[in-house]
Amino acid sequence: MLHLPKKMLYALEAVVDIAFNARPDPVQSKEITKRQGIPLRYLEQVMQQLVHGGILKGVRGPRGGYRLARERRRITAGDVIRVISAAEAEEDAQIFTSEIGQNVVGPLWNEAQACLLAELDSVTLEDLCQRAMAKGEVEAPSDGSYFEI
Repeated sequence: MLHLPKKMLYALEAVVDIAFNARPDPVQSKEITKRQGIPLRYLEQVMQQLVHGGILKGVRGPRGGYRLARERRRITAGDVIRVISAAEAEEDAQIFTSEIGQNVVGPLWNEAQACLLAELDSVTLEDLCQRAMAKGEVEAPSDGSYFEI
């Protein structure tokens, strides 16, 4: 079975955490680590990649941290995966050296990835937040508001 790399899974968890907790102040990495159990060494790398990819905004200062760069209904799981995947691709370029690899296996793998990304593009952070609330993983704000930019 295919598995997403830890960094991608951590990125999705962190972004959903921020979608819920970045009001009114930005969310600090140490808070995400505490709530989600994501190792800080992975989290800091992931957060910087997400800032550079336009998913998050970094806020400096003593009360700094991270916020979503756009409304959560305008960010898809596919957006998050693409940012982390692009960073990983630079580190792990998969090169097929045989003709079968280049002409058969490579195109098959590209098609499978395109199907997975199409599915992930259909799921927004808003959808993931709704799923988390439905499963009791997080609580809706007491005033009924949601983080919006």
